[in-house]
This record gives sequence, C-alpha cells and structure tokens, in this order.
Amino acid sequence: MIAARMVAVVASVFVGAGLLGGVRPAAAGPTACAAGNPLQPTAELFATDNTATITDPEDQRLRGRLEGFELAVDGIAVQHIGLPVGSTLVSGVFWSDERKQATYERSREFHLACVDAADLHRIADRVRARFQQESVLTFQRLAPSSPGVDAFTVTIAGVDVRRFRDGLVADPVARERLVGGSVTEANTLILVVDVADLELAQRFVAGLGGVWDAASVQYGDREFVGG
Repeated sequence: MIAARMVAVVASVFVGAGLLGGVRPAAAGPTACAAGNPLQPTAELFATDNTATITDPEDQRLRGRLEGFELAVDGIAVQHIGLPVGSTLVSGVFWSDERKQATYERSREFHLACVDAADLHRIADRVRARFQQESVLTFQRLAPSSPGVDAFTVTIAGVDVRRFRDGLVADPVARERLVGGSVTEANTLILVVDVADLELAQRFVAGLGGVWDAASVQYGDREFVGG
C-alpha cells in the first residue's frame, strides 16, 4: 500500500514540475530514519487547506475527505527528502479567544519518516505557503530524555468531536493552555501538549470521561511553523 502510494506521489511531483523545477539537494535522507525501520514515522505534521472560519459543526466543509490535499502534501514531503507513510483524517476543534467561541477545521495528521528537524520545518513552511495558512503544527519525535523535548502527544479513545468541543468550551484553563485538539473518525482524541501542562491534560481528559493512555504518550519537539 505504501509502495503504491509512493509511486503515485513521486509521479505527481515530477508531473507537477516540483523536482523538475529545482528542489534543494538531499540533506537528511537515510540518516534521519528510525533505526532498523525506515518506514517508522519520526514526525507528524497537522495541516489543512481550509482558509475559512467555521463555527457551525454541521458545515458540509467538515465532511470533506481532503484526498487531493493529502496527495499534494505527500508530494511536498518527497521534494524535501521526507518519506510520507500515511495520514489520518481528523476533525479539529480550536478555541478562538478573539471570537470567544469554538471553531472547527477538517484536516489531516501526516506521518513522516526519515526527516530531521530542518526538513520538517521546510516541509511545513511549504505547506503553509502553498495553502495560505497562518501556521502549520509539526511534532518531531524524540527520546524522552532528549534536551529538545518541549511537548508530548497523547491519544484518548472514545472521545467524539462534540464531547471534546463541549469540554473545551466549558474549561477556561484548558482552552487557554491546550487551545484545541483533533479527533479521528474512530473517535480518538489527539492532543499535542506542552510538557508543563501534563497534569492539566490528565485532568481535562478525566473530565471528558476519557481514560489516560500512558502507553500512547510520545515525547518530542513541537513547532507552529509560521505562527
């Protein structure tokens, strides 16, 4: 499945003149791959092609599959010597302090292998510019003891979009510190959290009726590219 997708992505890059138009030489390559498994993700990138502010959870734009967007982002990753190894369609919920309400966003969590920090930043910046986004969230996986760790991701099963939205709106501290999160089609909540907010995140998840999954916690470096 991944091999077939890579063929399609590489073909789209050449046809779209991405590589033919001149892309920087390889920098990270195999040295940035996970030891023993080049298909293991080393980073995540959360992005969308939406530029509108959506406040209605029934808005039909929140039902899109973003398949063309997925292929385009995979192509950008390949151009920058990244290896796209799949993505997850998610529904994002974010608190807008300016509007004092929750906003919604259909997006994808892209899983990337064989990218270092510099490549990940470049990929995100290209995605941001191409799809006119204010910022793109990236997360580079690191060992828990790494000095570069400033955040962690955690997944919580059994939390749907409405429950997450209502919990976020009702909790002033959580909405200020966590800002938002993403929910998969299988109702799994994905949070990217500052390490200083571990206890806050655990309390928030408990308030949702969710069960904290310590085994799902992954430490790393979080960056809002362009933000």
